[in-house]
Amino acid sequence: MATFTLHTETVQSWLPLTRLHILCHLVVVLLLFYYRFTTLFYDTNTPTVPVILMTIAEALLALLWFFNQSFRWRPVSRSVIPEKLPIDDNLPGLDIFVCTLDPEKEPTVDVMDTVISAIAMDYPSNKLAVYLSDDGGCPVTLFGMREACEFSKVWLPFCKKYGIKSRCPKVFFSPMGEDEQLLRTEEFRAEQEQIKARKSETLDTTDPIPLDSVPDFAPNLDPAFIMVG
Repeated sequence: MATFTLHTETVQSWLPLTRLHILCHLVVVLLLFYYRFTTLFYDTNTPTVPVILMTIAEALLALLWFFNQSFRWRPVSRSVIPEKLPIDDNLPGLDIFVCTLDPEKEPTVDVMDTVISAIAMDYPSNKLAVYLSDDGGCPVTLFGMREACEFSKVWLPFCKKYGIKSRCPKVFFSPMGEDEQLLRTEEFRAEQEQIKARKSETLDTTDPIPLDSVPDFAPNLDPAFIMVG
């Protein structure tokens, strides 16, 4: 077992058996090619074209198998050591860029969930910056980001207060996030219902945000690059 700065690396205990299996397989593959070539060059009664085609196909499969053994030759398992992480003051600054273009192909609601998840990362807020690059400069996206920022003002304190790990609202309020909601207090459930209602107003929709619900923005003044957190 090797110990590094932030993780430990352990070689799997069945490594000798894995390598023995690879070597046995390699011997079988070499014997197969030996048989194919001897049949091709010395057996005049065997049809040449079918043997050549079979040999080519087997050579391609053998080549794929050979390259796949690179990660099986020395399989390791790694375990992180979070207690060795530096204190918040020593962590580097982190910039997250979210790119979007067309709200019809990339629904604004999904972009809002992505941005909120990035803002809610478990990282010092003074060293985390989230940027949205809207290449289309669409007013719907700008409106969605303003709504997402308003929702994040209640979502982030909730996540930090109760140690929520699934910080994407879409995941937390789905069946995948039910484990986070077990064995919680009544206070938690009351706040959860309030945030769920707020989420329904801003994020829960199966249709794109209609243009007639978006405030009028000047097309030439809508920023294509927004810092959202």
